[in-house]
Amino acid sequence: MVRTRIAPSPTGEDVHVGTVATALMNYAWAKKNGGQFIIRIEDTDRSRMVAGGEERMLQTLNQLGLTADESPLVGGPYQPYRQSQRLAIYKQHAEALIKKKQAYYCICSPQRLDEMRKKQQAEKRIPKYDRHCFNHQAEVSNQIKNGAQYVIRLLMPDREIVFDDVVRGHIVVHGSNLDDQVLLKSDGFPTYHLAVVVDDHLMQISHVIRGEEWLSSTPKHVVLYEAFGWELPVFAHTSLLRNPDKSKLSKRKNPVWASQYLAQGIFSEALINYLALMGWSHPKGKEIFDLQEYVRVFDPKDIQTSAPVFDPVKLEWLNGMYIRELSIKDLGLRITQYIGDNYPKDIVSQTIPLVRERIKKLEDYLPLCGFFYKPPDKYALDLSPKKAVMEKIYHALSKVTDWKADQIGAVMLQTAQDLQMRNGEFFMLLRVAITGSKISPPLNESMEILGKPTCLKRIKILL
Repeated sequence: MVRTRIAPSPTGEDVHVGTVATALMNYAWAKKNGGQFIIRIEDTDRSRMVAGGEERMLQTLNQLGLTADESPLVGGPYQPYRQSQRLAIYKQHAEALIKKKQAYYCICSPQRLDEMRKKQQAEKRIPKYDRHCFNHQAEVSNQIKNGAQYVIRLLMPDREIVFDDVVRGHIVVHGSNLDDQVLLKSDGFPTYHLAVVVDDHLMQISHVIRGEEWLSSTPKHVVLYEAFGWELPVFAHTSLLRNPDKSKLSKRKNPVWASQYLAQGIFSEALINYLALMGWSHPKGKEIFDLQEYVRVFDPKDIQTSAPVFDPVKLEWLNGMYIRELSIKDLGLRITQYIGDNYPKDIVSQTIPLVRERIKKLEDYLPLCGFFYKPPDKYALDLSPKKAVMEKIYHALSKVTDWKADQIGAVMLQTAQDLQMRNGEFFMLLRVAITGSKISPPLNESMEILGKPTCLKRIKILL
């Protein structure tokens, strides 16, 4: 059975969009093959834990439709699904490697390790542990019996380490080039390397689809699988998301938390659609498709090695396409849910046809349409020198009996002609007087929705 997983760390405000992209691939491959998708929390880095981070991650993933079959929320046959609750399991497996002589105790102080690495760097050697404790295990054991703190290190073999990656191909690394990785820290917590291998095996993970930052660690994981006598999973290492300038995706340049985009009014289905295109292309070249279609056509062998660009501008464009596919009624429901119930639903539904082609995310609605709900409290232009023009507009609009957009427009065109003003200048003044802004939905249609009394009142206060 295909069993995939993601194992995020609650060290941020929410789930990273890169993690969502990886989760999406894992989810799709599991569902396509009738398997299970698991969420496991890697919370062993206690110093970087963010309060509430786990809850927000799981909530956002559910909101995006990536619901786990097994997780800390729903449980499952291999619980617990938090690493901090599995410490005894890791210690047991680390000790088993000691007995097999494929790991060893190390009591070197941080000071000694720091001096060793500085010397190696000065001599232009690869910085790695010099096996001092491995060569003195009897002495080390005595000191541990007397209370010395220790870690457990993996003994890297002096041979080639070979594995296949669905995305990267056949990979060969020599063990002599790799450090004797710490597996169990002095505080009893495992490093990522021990925990991920033990958990993936015990939870029967068949496919490890993860970011390329873990590719260089995979030879160590292969050694661990072999040391335990376990079958390797299928590995697939995906490329990391990049900013449009090809730099590493960073919150210093753009939002990186998925919830930040949802809070802007990006649809969850649009965000999933866009992230599906990160490092993968639809077999038919389609840009717009839903999660169910993605599940049907996704295959890890189609993952690309080139670094995908996460462009918020392109994401907004795609979300705009989703907006325009909705009916007036459905978009009205989305906007009402987003802005809250303090805005009359009838005004929302009347204004949607004016802005549906203009907005790219729900956050864009109120900046364009806020004037429908309350009068301007500031103006983009100083209208005080234009009182004579405003007075002429007021009297002309007062005479309009059929308050429709075409009638309003005809009367205003005639007024501009009477004032010998260019249409552009005239209607800009009128737009600012009514909306407060130089940019708004179509003005005549907006005035029709606002109604005659409201429009006259807004102009009168400028006289």
